[in-house]
Amino acid sequence: MISFAHPWVFWLLAIVPVMGVWYLYRGRVGLTVSTVDTFPNIRTAKYWLRHVPFALLCGGVVFIVIALARPQVAENGSSSTTHGIDIVLALDISGSMLARDFNPDRIAAAKDVAAEFINDRPSDRIGLVVFAGESFTQSPLTTDRATLLNLLARVETGVVDDGTAIGSGLATAINRLKDSPAKSKVVILLTDGENNTGRVAPMTAAEIAQTLGIKVYTIGVGTRGEAPYPMRDAWGGTVMVTMPVEIDEEILTDIASLTGGEYFRATDRRSLAAIYEQINRLETSEVEVNEYTRKNEVYGRFLLWGLILSIIGFCVKYLFLRPLV
Repeated sequence: MISFAHPWVFWLLAIVPVMGVWYLYRGRVGLTVSTVDTFPNIRTAKYWLRHVPFALLCGGVVFIVIALARPQVAENGSSSTTHGIDIVLALDISGSMLARDFNPDRIAAAKDVAAEFINDRPSDRIGLVVFAGESFTQSPLTTDRATLLNLLARVETGVVDDGTAIGSGLATAINRLKDSPAKSKVVILLTDGENNTGRVAPMTAAEIAQTLGIKVYTIGVGTRGEAPYPMRDAWGGTVMVTMPVEIDEEILTDIASLTGGEYFRATDRRSLAAIYEQINRLETSEVEVNEYTRKNEVYGRFLLWGLILSIIGFCVKYLFLRPLV
């Protein structure tokens, strides 16, 4: 939108009708003849163009007056400062994560839903820790979504000794966050079993997290009762064996409660996605928005057109139409 710093200058446009009256009055004073029959060629192109210089002069005056009023273009905008959250995803990759109660299996579903969660957090640094009988960092905290998603896609079972070291997995995740300068630090720990190995007890790791101000959300994945699990038969083929689903919900609840997080149970892929969506809403990044209005001066273009029209009018009058004036 265009606004004017000095709108009162538009009163000067009153000079244009005054110029018109003067021009008409001046045009009536001239040579009077009884007939123009003796001047057969008087209505040439120059005759019809005799008013052009005055019209150009009026146009030039209008543009110059607009320029004097200082037209400005207002540009509204906003700038934002984002205070992100540092998040570490701790993912169980024990053999039981191959159970088929999720489509296609638990670990594939967990990776797909985690990828969607990562894409929904553009402002946050996210890291990835995996654990089974041991734990290790798959990706440190990063904002490089492409690299993180590539590393997540490479996660698979069988790369470390089997087992479920919940305490070790949580301790490794905490270690990635302990030196973080972020105001909010979160671990999302996903597992489908009970702590049965590792050097760190789950509640010991939880106490460390509480001391460091790290919030832990825990997710237990697996249907209730029994789930089909693929196993190799004597001939090297794959057969489905029904196995009981045993998740230590009590310890997962205690970890979440102690650190200020929540425990969730996912019994299928849809409920797992809903859990990540809920965590996504609970842990929102702070965004400070500063609105501003910037005004750009545009009088120069109007002044330029005013001068151009005036100069063209001068040239037409004193060079092209000179014989008629």
